[in-house]
Amino acid sequence: MNSNFSSQQVQDIGEQGLLERLQRFCPSEIIGDDAAVLVTAPEQSLVVTTDVLIDGVHFSNLTTSPEDAGWRAAAANLSDLAAMGASPLGITVGLGLPGEVRVSWVERLYQGITECLQKYNTSIVGGDVVRSPVTTLAITAFGQVSPYRIIRRSAAVIGDAIVVTGVHGASHAGLELLLHPQLGQSLKDVERMALTRAHQRPQPRLDVLPILCKILASPSPIPIAGMDSSDGLADAIIQICRASGVGAVLERRQISMPAAFDHWLTEEQALAYALYGGEDFELVLCLPQKSALALVQHLGQDAAIVGNITPGSTVLLHDEQKKFPDQVLSLSQGFQHFSQ
Repeated sequence: MNSNFSSQQVQDIGEQGLLERLQRFCPSEIIGDDAAVLVTAPEQSLVVTTDVLIDGVHFSNLTTSPEDAGWRAAAANLSDLAAMGASPLGITVGLGLPGEVRVSWVERLYQGITECLQKYNTSIVGGDVVRSPVTTLAITAFGQVSPYRIIRRSAAVIGDAIVVTGVHGASHAGLELLLHPQLGQSLKDVERMALTRAHQRPQPRLDVLPILCKILASPSPIPIAGMDSSDGLADAIIQICRASGVGAVLERRQISMPAAFDHWLTEEQALAYALYGGEDFELVLCLPQKSALALVQHLGQDAAIVGNITPGSTVLLHDEQKKFPDQVLSLSQGFQHFSQ
């Protein structure tokens, strides 16, 4: 990037000038018309998801660089595709900007987006840029999946095991450390770095999909219920249970958390981070016990069976050691837009 233009503002080059700059982040053979044309494979279903991120709500220069904000935006959408069992095809980016935003900031944002996408052989295939009083980023992602491999929230059945693909609480812990650098004095530098990176550069779990296909290879496909944990582990399990008309028992001591929590947070703080922190972008999947065990073994030590689907509608947090009483989990305990 030419340093001579580092102070140049969006209003200095206008919409067409900015679009010309941003087109270099997109495949030249796809962009240029009024819409992108994406060819999908035969016998595949198209999956579409949209995520809107607002400056000061979803990202901030206090905690994320422009590159990190772009990465997180792309990762959030790819995670939604993974939660449906879909492989990504491309994304479009809608960008609202105040005129005084520096061009270099926007280019760095797009650099972060493309860095995340490149890991999954995915491209920006279009979008729009408009003037806005606050920086707003709206991404629509497109993916494809076999109709027999779609993961839905409504497919959980009584007796299913609940699997998480990795640790929970790391992203929220990283955010707290970025906002309050004085925290975590007992943490090693490598632990602090790992937690902050979990917040700034989350990894969508698209790597889980081929493992699922291998484990569940069968003439009659096994339905899988699931979603990602972007709004917290408790939120994901409650949403799945509501959609499926079932309940769940979550085992308190089976929840995977970062090892650093053991010598930094109290047990209650660690649990709150894991259940309600959000933005870990792991998958929460409900499937038969045998398949769940095979999946956990393939994924490794951070994956775990954390509970089971039960009759009724209550989602219960249980402590096998009976040190803590059973607790009913609810959505009101986590982050909700427009709540007081």
